[in-house]
Amino acid sequence: MNLSPEATQAPHAARAAWMRVMALAEPAALAQACAALGELPAYRTLRAPETGMAMVRGRAGGTGAQFNVGEVSVTRCTVAFDDGVMGTAYVRGRAPRHAEQAAVLDGLLQMPAWHERVREAVIEPLAQAHAAKAANRAAVAAQTRVDFFTMVRGEDA
Repeated sequence: MNLSPEATQAPHAARAAWMRVMALAEPAALAQACAALGELPAYRTLRAPETGMAMVRGRAGGTGAQFNVGEVSVTRCTVAFDDGVMGTAYVRGRAPRHAEQAAVLDGLLQMPAWHERVREAVIEPLAQAHAAKAANRAAVAAQTRVDFFTMVRGEDA
């Protein structure tokens, strides 16, 4: 049995990646992707969607000391399926339906029978949409980029 840090973190990294995709997805896009899956297994709500606040922290210059930027509302939800699998989600904002759908999909992604289907039909398209949106924002921001340079006069050299 391999209990190296890399081996124990690999499943967690994959789960963190798909949870990130669902949390960043537009609620309407996530709802549409859920509907495309058809009939889902029965589940019960362990923790109904509830909204609270979380402190957002930042770093000066991206590398400096941490400081509190402010608070953001977060909605969380936890569901359980009949086979004992539990799905959890945290999404930014006041979005109970978004949190519940993300929790259900998190649980389905942990089931071998559903994993590939949900990954192909939901996670990959949402990840591509997010990447395209980020690339578009970066392209718009790049249009305003200004490069500064210093010219050296001949006698200063």
